[in-house]
Amino acid sequence: MNLPNKLTLSRIILTPFFVAAILIDFPFHYLVALAIFGIASITDMLDGKIARKRNIVTNFGKFSDPLADKILVLSTLVCFVQQDLCSSVIVIIVLFREFAVSSIRLLAATDGKVVAANIWGKVKTVSQIIAIILIFVLQIFLEILNMNFVPVGSNIVEFCAFVFNIIGNVALWISTIICVISGVIYIWDNKKFISEK
Repeated sequence: MNLPNKLTLSRIILTPFFVAAILIDFPFHYLVALAIFGIASITDMLDGKIARKRNIVTNFGKFSDPLADKILVLSTLVCFVQQDLCSSVIVIIVLFREFAVSSIRLLAATDGKVVAANIWGKVKTVSQIIAIILIFVLQIFLEILNMNFVPVGSNIVEFCAFVFNIIGNVALWISTIICVISGVIYIWDNKKFISEK
């Protein structure tokens, strides 16, 4: 297995540790989760660059790279729903888009073809990563406020939590709109696999 594929697999392997860091309540758990998410995101950036630079792009890489992205992002969103940081509607929309795109890939695979992610898929992933990182940063700041390193009233903490929740959800909705647009473009560009069936 080549280095880019190892990096992709490492992203999948990191996901359970990342989920545990989000859900287990310990001091600065969001900071730990952000660090793991950052490492996973860096592997996403590196695997494709290395594969193209060394000319070792494989069908496994074309298939597993977007799959690893989906596993990481959807795991995050589900955890966010559990912690009231994300609307379940967002998760349903993203899941619908991912199932639709995966169905196209499966149809293409029956013809022996591997359809790689397009530029819009990358834009979608970047927008999701930015939204997720923003939510982590806001939650870390909120945790610091709750630890009373700087004495602030409970009203201020509650107000910050309210505002941060709105900011996080707006960022997630923007990324979800991009997600839908990228899905529509992907299906349109590969509609031949549907019409052939």
